[in-house]
Amino acid sequence: MNLDLSKYISNPIIEKIVIALIILIVGFIIIHALTFIVKKFLPQKWSRQRKMIVTRFVEYSGYIFLFFILISALNLSDKLTTIFGAAGVIGIIIGFASQTSIGNIISGFFLVSEKSFELGDVIKIGDKSGVVYSIDLLSIKIKTFDNLLLRIPNQTVISSEVTNVTRFPIRRLDFNVSVAYKEDLRKVKTVLEQVAKNNPLSLDEPEPLIVFKDFGDSGINILLGIWFEKANYLAVKNSIFQEIKEAFDAEGIEIPFPHLSLYTGEATKPFPLVVEEIKKTK
Repeated sequence: MNLDLSKYISNPIIEKIVIALIILIVGFIIIHALTFIVKKFLPQKWSRQRKMIVTRFVEYSGYIFLFFILISALNLSDKLTTIFGAAGVIGIIIGFASQTSIGNIISGFFLVSEKSFELGDVIKIGDKSGVVYSIDLLSIKIKTFDNLLLRIPNQTVISSEVTNVTRFPIRRLDFNVSVAYKEDLRKVKTVLEQVAKNNPLSLDEPEPLIVFKDFGDSGINILLGIWFEKANYLAVKNSIFQEIKEAFDAEGIEIPFPHLSLYTGEATKPFPLVVEEIKKTK
C-alpha cells in the first residue's frame, strides 16, 4: 500500500507547521551551540557573574532573533499587527510590562552595574539571607542556609538594604560576654586576649578587639571581636564560644545570670533565703 504524502504536505497549514518546526529545532541547536562556545572561550579570570551575564545576553539575543525569523518565514507580521491593533492588546501588554517586567529589567541592570554582590556571595536582604545562586533578567535567586531557593524581584532588591557578608576576604565576629561585678577586669581582659591568641583561626592582624561596653543589670558587659578568614565563620564561632567558657571556668571567672535581691531599706542587708525540707508525717 503506497501512501501519497504530497497532498498532505502541500496543504498550506501543514507546510507552515513543518517550516516552523524546522526553524525552531535548527534555531535552538544553533543558540545552545553558540552559548556553549562563548562560555568555553570566555577568559578564566572573569568572575562567574560576568560570564553568566555574557552567556545570558547571547542566549536571549538568539531567542529574540529566532522569534523574528519565525514571524518573517511564516508571513505573520501583518496578521499579528492587525490582531493586536484591533484588540488593543499591545497597549495592555505595555501597560503591565511597564509596571512589573520592565521595572525589574531596569533594576537588574542597576544591580549588575553596581556590583554590590556576585554569584556565590552571602547576602542579607531584610530578614532573608543566603548564597546568591543566580542573577536573572527579572529577579535574583538565593539559596538559603536550610537549602531552599528564594526568588526576589530585582525591583525589590534595588529598593531594599542589602548586606554583603562575604564581600571582603576577612571579617570580624563579635562575642558579647558578661562577667560578675566582683571580677578583676584586668584579669578578664588578659584571659580573653589569651583565648584569641591561642585560637588558630583567629588573625593576629587586625588584632582582636576588646571593649568594656557597659554596666548591666547582672554584670559588666564586654565585647570581644575576633578577625578571621570569611570561610571559617562557623568554626570560629563554635570554637571561640567554647574556649571562652572553658577559660572562665579554669580561672574561676563568674558568668552572671539575672537574679533578685530583697531589701527592707537602704542600709539593710539582703534577706537570706533558707530552704528547709518538710518531712511528711504518717
